[in-house]
Amino acid sequence: MKKIGVALVGCGRISDLHVLGYRDRSDAGIVAVCDAKETRAKQKAREWGVPKVYKNYAELLKDPEIDLVELLVPHHLHCPMTVQAAQAGKHVSVQKPMCLSAAEADEMIAAAEKAGVVLRVYENFVHYEPAVKAKELVDAGEIGRPVMLRMHINTGQSPRGWKIPLDAWVWRFNEKKSGGGELVFDHGYHLFSIAYRFMGQAERVSAWIGKTAVAPGIFIDAPATIMFQFKQKETYGVFDIAHTPDIVMDSKYYSDDDRVEIIGEKGIVFINRYTTRAIDLPEVVLFKGGKTIPVPVENVEWEDSFMAATRHLIDVLLHGGDPLLDGPTGKAVLQLTLAAQQSARAGHEIKPDEV
Repeated sequence: MKKIGVALVGCGRISDLHVLGYRDRSDAGIVAVCDAKETRAKQKAREWGVPKVYKNYAELLKDPEIDLVELLVPHHLHCPMTVQAAQAGKHVSVQKPMCLSAAEADEMIAAAEKAGVVLRVYENFVHYEPAVKAKELVDAGEIGRPVMLRMHINTGQSPRGWKIPLDAWVWRFNEKKSGGGELVFDHGYHLFSIAYRFMGQAERVSAWIGKTAVAPGIFIDAPATIMFQFKQKETYGVFDIAHTPDIVMDSKYYSDDDRVEIIGEKGIVFINRYTTRAIDLPEVVLFKGGKTIPVPVENVEWEDSFMAATRHLIDVLLHGGDPLLDGPTGKAVLQLTLAAQQSARAGHEIKPDEV
């Protein structure tokens, strides 16, 4: 069987985590890197032992050794670069959020279907083992029928966290390139993916999204509160976001505290950690029958979720099936995100199916 040849397009900070899942595999590996900054691409190629470096994306897509492209590029490039890759017969793994609009998502899905290639949105939170364990508990009926979802983000600082250069952030505050704010649209896609994974699509969304200055003329989309009524009968959710840069956290990566609570008719499942170890509690806790039960989970570092996401796609490409966030699912999550933004602007609830 031919080894899956992978091209990593975009060699920014997050690429170091995308590489991990390909290490020591005989069935898939990175054969090329591409970045608009050729010096950076060459540096990463040396670090990772990758033989080919491209500066021109169109030239990369002509390479017959490449079967899959991983797109780690600014959000406004997700749609056109996905379509180009599909037309070249390449499978596509595109970093979250999927794209900027439902229309763009439709274009990406159509291009992949026409070319007969796999399209998936690279979203690592749904592959994080505590979230996988929590889903297993819910699916096994441990808490009965889920009726409420609570999700939380707040920012902070970590002495050992990533130091992100300004040029890596500038495009994220340009709405035409980023599609929206850093916390609701960008990082929020992680949590919207969790919401969809556990509760399905929402019938309607209401949101209040404020703005907080982080530099002269630059604002972040927080504080925010987003409410959901899901399509499942009598099932609701709430998602709160706070920008709290003075809270000290323990993270090797981004400093933000992400937590999820799934409340069922008979119990509650808590996911207490994602990027950051912010509170001294087990990663997964089950409350049932009046008892609080820590649930053992391995592979709880953030990088583990990246490796799991990569391995999942390799398995799909080798053995068939659909990625967890295939094109239609990625679009549904995007619609949740867009509905929140539109609701905050319009001052009334929005139906995700209509965005």
